[in-house]
Amino acid sequence: MNRRQFTKNAGLFAAAIGVSGTSALASAAKQPEVAVTLDDFVVFDTPTLSAATRNRAILDALDAHKIKAAMFVTGKNVDTEKNLPLVRLWDERGHMIANHTYSHKFYPNADFQEYAQDILRNETLLKQFAHFRKFLRFPFLKEGKTTEQRDRMRAFMREHGYRNGHVTIDASDWYVDQRMRERLKANPKADLAPYRDYYLEHIWERSTFYDDLARKVLGRGVKHTLLLHHNVLNGLFLGDLLRMFKRKGWKLVDAEKAYTDPVFSSAPQIVPAGESLIWALAKETGKFEKALRYPGEDSEFEKARMDTLG
Repeated sequence: MNRRQFTKNAGLFAAAIGVSGTSALASAAKQPEVAVTLDDFVVFDTPTLSAATRNRAILDALDAHKIKAAMFVTGKNVDTEKNLPLVRLWDERGHMIANHTYSHKFYPNADFQEYAQDILRNETLLKQFAHFRKFLRFPFLKEGKTTEQRDRMRAFMREHGYRNGHVTIDASDWYVDQRMRERLKANPKADLAPYRDYYLEHIWERSTFYDDLARKVLGRGVKHTLLLHHNVLNGLFLGDLLRMFKRKGWKLVDAEKAYTDPVFSSAPQIVPAGESLIWALAKETGKFEKALRYPGEDSEFEKARMDTLG
């Protein structure tokens, strides 16, 4: 769903990094590192891939590269006897399971108490899994439109033992997926190679943008967390994406390892709150206004190119 639809009407690094993790920081400085994180857990079937086939294809791509991802689950999508076993496969293969709220509501427009209960409802569903971790990722990466709203949720998260499941590399794979499925609906035999190629180009461009921005803002590389979605696009092409990163000299790392980077302890003091963590830290400095757009990623930035694909 278009992020701007939710945001257009919604109205230097604050803390020094500690010396722990010095070797990890040095490693990131030498070679970019990236972990895969996926949102939503989409379970509808398509003529191209059933939900179960898509789920296994994504898992198999991760297994082929011997990495563990983080799956941020939206509970309402999987809270049935048919769909919950799809999440269990992630747990059985050792991937991190995390909280993306139960109902996928837009926090800036939500009632605080209802939103907080929605988070806890999702925790009740997911805590049965051995690899469930108390990381929360806000839908649409929107963490509050006022200081009060932002800080009230941060206090709630601390009270309940949650960390923010930040992304450092934001992107619009969801939009590429949407456009590809529209094309397939119109022509089930459509050539998908142009969508694959655009997807790889798009993710690479956004990855290098956020990696360069991190080095300018922090003076070092970070262990990146890449935002992707559990969708048809990644069922088909996640393997291609992971091979691309390796070919270009990036190191694939486990999501839980990435979240040990000290950058994930930061809490940027900006409003509206959210976006990529790197975007937010850059915004906080006041020095990168020409490089930052708002929202950081959205369909409007990709539409013209996607239109050429059909």
